[in-house]
Amino acid sequence: MAFSSSPSSFILFLVSSLLLHAAFGELICEELPNDKCAFSIASSGKRCLLEKYARENGEMEYQCRTSEVIVERMSEYIETDQCVSACGVDRSSVGISSDSLLEPQFTAKLCSSNCYHNCPNIIDLYFNLAAGEGNTSYSPCPFL
Repeated sequence: MAFSSSPSSFILFLVSSLLLHAAFGELICEELPNDKCAFSIASSGKRCLLEKYARENGEMEYQCRTSEVIVERMSEYIETDQCVSACGVDRSSVGISSDSLLEPQFTAKLCSSNCYHNCPNIIDLYFNLAAGEGNTSYSPCPFL
């Protein structure tokens, strides 16, 4: 049986591939849709990262990639939409920066009870970003 190269066959193949990985419990960043990439963790324990690059024709394109950042206590995890909203983060963010920790509105959401107590992945990410800046005693939520 020959493999058809029609768009619908490709989509069917892609969906089947994702379901097959899901059946085996394997989460691979490069196979995630862009709208689920940021704040996800692969089966390997490495964070997924949304990257932007220019195609040969100059158009910008986004792609989910596996970063080198390892999460100690989590793997195979896609952050919930509730946590994304509660913590004030944006799934369409390209890369991750600690700059947002300087914004009082952001830290207020990050340190809110809904985020801090229910979204350990996002809290871990931003606490580690703060520590990575060289200040291991810094906490974005000093009152907690």
